[in-house]
Amino acid sequence: AKKKAACPGLGLFYTLVSAFLFSVASLFLKKIEDVHSVEISAFRCIFQMAFVLPGLIYYKTGFLGPKGKRIFLFLRGFLGSGAMILLYYAFQVMPLADATVITFSSPVFTSLLAWIFLKEKYSLWDLLFTLFTVTGVVLIARPPFLFGSKFTGIEGSYADHLKGTIAAVASAISAASTFVILRKMGKSVHYFLSIWYYAVIGLIECIIALFVIDEWSLPYCGTDRVLLILIGLIGLGGQIFLTKALQIEKAGPVAIMKTMDVVFAFILQIVFLHHLPTWWTVGGALCVVASSSGTVLRKWQQNS
Repeated sequence: AKKKAACPGLGLFYTLVSAFLFSVASLFLKKIEDVHSVEISAFRCIFQMAFVLPGLIYYKTGFLGPKGKRIFLFLRGFLGSGAMILLYYAFQVMPLADATVITFSSPVFTSLLAWIFLKEKYSLWDLLFTLFTVTGVVLIARPPFLFGSKFTGIEGSYADHLKGTIAAVASAISAASTFVILRKMGKSVHYFLSIWYYAVIGLIECIIALFVIDEWSLPYCGTDRVLLILIGLIGLGGQIFLTKALQIEKAGPVAIMKTMDVVFAFILQIVFLHHLPTWWTVGGALCVVASSSGTVLRKWQQNS
């Protein structure tokens, strides 16, 4: 019997659905006002653990992984969950589109870290893309010594905007570090085990942080509780669709299609949050998306 041909473009459609779900989860996070971002991250980790546990039992992977890979799994979990916590904080204190755009600088940081730690090639094109990314972040952050002291299009004070920018950049660097670690591990560790470390270590990080900052409290509003559940479920759905996309489509086109996250973030911010992005944000978004897409296309071309 002939093997049934795969539906053309199905992987890209899955990526589009994933981008939309992640953007909706970010919008719901913005709607929660009385719960700290670290606590929201803790609930997300609990949902991931509940989802991954049956998979670990079914595939008989164990809970610790191969001895030689445990340090990499720990670093992947620590940095990956740290990236999530920082990103959630950035979403809460700065405009949705601004934080989303900055996180898309992670492919550029991945190339730089892979050059440092994995001895991969780093060309003049990669350096140019890095400079474009830094330019985009500066346009979004708008430091006073370059842009003056009058600010428009930010949420709250400039101090919070700057903290959110720093958190988003740190999140992008942490996410890039996890990509390098996953590349170092290769396919020797099951995907479910990687997510398990991400969720468990992330939950431990969140609990420690919540005790330190003394912010642990159950949401008072029933709406916030519903949104917390939806963030966990929708975020999980986004991960599933992205994983399925990478299973049937090449990484390059998936990474390019994933830039739709930025488009959805702009649309949702305008429609539901009634916050028009400034031209500085649009310019920064063009710089970051162009440099990230260029980085992905070059790596894809070299691998092909």
